[in-house]
Amino acid sequence: MVGEGRILVFELIILLVGFLNFAWADDGLISPSQLQMFVDELPNIPRINGFHLRNGVPHPGRLRIGMFPKKWKFHRDLPPTPVFAYGTSQKAATVPGPTIEALHGISTDINWENYLPSKHILPWDPTIPTAIPHTKKGIPTVVHLHGGIDEPQSDGYSTAWFTSRFRETGPSWTKKTYHYHNLQHPGTLWYHDHAMGLTRVNLLAGLVGAYIIRQPEIERPLQLPELDLPLVVFDRSFNRDGSIYMNATGNNPSIHPQWQPEYFGDAIIVNGKAWPYMIVQRRRHRFRIINASNARFFKFRFENGLEFIAMGSDSSYNDKPIWVKELLLAPSEIVDVVVDFSKARSDSIILSNDAPYPYPAGDPVNGANGKVMKFIIKKDGVLDKSKIPTRLIKYTPPNVSSASITRYISLYEYTSDTDEPVHLYINGLPYEAPATETPKVGSTEIWYVINLTEDNHPLHVHLGLFVALEQTELVDLEKFKKCMLKVNDAMKCGVGKYARGKKIEVAAHEKGWKNVYKMMPGYVTKIVVKFSYIHSNESYPFDATADPGYVYHCHILDHEDNAMMRPLKFTH
Repeated sequence: MVGEGRILVFELIILLVGFLNFAWADDGLISPSQLQMFVDELPNIPRINGFHLRNGVPHPGRLRIGMFPKKWKFHRDLPPTPVFAYGTSQKAATVPGPTIEALHGISTDINWENYLPSKHILPWDPTIPTAIPHTKKGIPTVVHLHGGIDEPQSDGYSTAWFTSRFRETGPSWTKKTYHYHNLQHPGTLWYHDHAMGLTRVNLLAGLVGAYIIRQPEIERPLQLPELDLPLVVFDRSFNRDGSIYMNATGNNPSIHPQWQPEYFGDAIIVNGKAWPYMIVQRRRHRFRIINASNARFFKFRFENGLEFIAMGSDSSYNDKPIWVKELLLAPSEIVDVVVDFSKARSDSIILSNDAPYPYPAGDPVNGANGKVMKFIIKKDGVLDKSKIPTRLIKYTPPNVSSASITRYISLYEYTSDTDEPVHLYINGLPYEAPATETPKVGSTEIWYVINLTEDNHPLHVHLGLFVALEQTELVDLEKFKKCMLKVNDAMKCGVGKYARGKKIEVAAHEKGWKNVYKMMPGYVTKIVVKFSYIHSNESYPFDATADPGYVYHCHILDHEDNAMMRPLKFTH
């Protein structure tokens, strides 16, 4: 009977997969060599203010932003692509969505509205923990402001999803209007879908956008370039009919009919265009680069050796500018840079990528995914009043001695008999297990993140900010891993006697406060996490202990969805 029951369950799953995925089709993968690079100009993504002016004085703003199905031209020679896009209307919706400009201290309320169809445009897998409406109709969505320090009811909790016109809602759903306080430090954030088990397909479909918090009284004296542009970068593959290609067969199809451990596409998209070009002046420009890929790391560099001047990492400024030749950016990481095109010796520069995929031990880049975009530099120089200050914004560094608790966070990957990944856990626990990380509001903690897998995992902590201190190699890794898989306790397995290999220093431009960091495989990464503001001693103006709480997770979306995510529940 047990065997017959399992067969029946699997047959029902296959039937459900077929029923739910009927809207997508594979029309044959198009080779990226058929798409000429640098023929589409970088689009101007619309900007909307998260505040309104009354007699020249900013006041709290209210926005209505929908999620719409539409067709989008990713490339001159590619047919229009069915996408899901954020916008104030279907006509105005874009991929990425509009850049929301907020002001520090001025709140923004947003009604996120779902106008998506009853069936998805991409295949998805109900055998992983997934938001599935009772009626089996509608696409669950919920919006997370990545890097935001806001109330739990507005954080985009994965089970707080809702379908079109709120016909169905998830078990943690509480409100239609999200309230963003914008009381944190100035910097770059981004918003994206966060629905349980559907994050990877909803983002692939196009649900991403930039969000900037400005604080003019602090930032204006820096005299940074006013030519300031977000670059939202991700990878996609396409079918000949223009639709987004996604493999519909899982790596363990008898267990997960569709789920794959990583999605990679060969076409590199910047602000909605494949390998675009941008015409720039021969002066300094500021770019806020957001890696919105599902799983692809980017190692950015200019082919002529031009340098980046790193001003900030994730949502916060560095304390001083850092000159670097290359930038390694994991999925969801942000880097805020200035590029001085007056230093270029040619009239054009190609921004390239050299990160293996999966990172760090995967395939080398090829002729398609190794190129990102082209900058065409005007010949004549222009007056540039911007500056590169010697100092930026200095925040109080972490006080390790004030840490109230030390935690060990272990990252696991579990495989099938064919050695293919089945799922990934944090601390050996599924997402739905009761919260084991219960920090006190306002506290500082030390986390030792132990990566027992072969992948680099970008760990993202909601609400909190942290500083990475060091990464230490685990010696005799297989022996330690064997103990951890059996005991699941770093202290009982004697982590100290294994964490004594070579140490990797944190890159200079990543030593500030971050909300995502790259956890190297076979290493222990020590971070200091702070659950309070970094720019002031003020308390949160909301109850962080309220339901539904927060989460922390790997930001490789295919990992997060299955099920490398854990609840983060705060106490007083």
